[in-house]
Amino acid sequence: MDIRTLFEDARTFNAFEKRPIPEVVLRDLYGHVKWGPTAANTCPARFVFVTSDEAKAKLGSCVNPGNVDKVASAPVTVIIAGDTRFYDEMPKLFPSRDYKSVFAGKDALIADMLARNVPLQGAYMIIAARAMGLDCGPMSGFDADKLNAAFFPDGRWKANFICALGYGREDSLFPRNPRLEFDEACRIE
Repeated sequence: MDIRTLFEDARTFNAFEKRPIPEVVLRDLYGHVKWGPTAANTCPARFVFVTSDEAKAKLGSCVNPGNVDKVASAPVTVIIAGDTRFYDEMPKLFPSRDYKSVFAGKDALIADMLARNVPLQGAYMIIAARAMGLDCGPMSGFDADKLNAAFFPDGRWKANFICALGYGREDSLFPRNPRLEFDEACRIE
């Protein structure tokens, strides 16, 4: 795969073709995403693939007005969430060390791990989806409290961002915005 396909040529789509994404593709997508590195192999992201009409309607009621049509047209919208008790899985994910006790009850450390690693895993998902030929429409325009209440009423998982997946419609693209050049965004020391 040409790296340009993943970055330079990839776009954020706002509407999608009416083509479903089979469950086997979503499972394959996660099969790739799970291998992306996270701090101490915590793997705190959780992915909710919203596909049913009922779940789409529930999600649609949580997004900002400008994102309603994007969510409605996408065959799948993924809620990328953080599991506030990710450390319960640490005996499986890092069996050589007692990381569960490192995190349990330490709210600031848990919040730090979620803030750093959940968006990272979500970014892996976007790159993997693009590599698999899917188009993406990531967004943060939603009412997090309403979404969390609707999808995660026990409070354990917390939404970080959402991402529409599908086969993008070219007519939904906005003009490409510029990016910072190397000397504007980077330093070599």
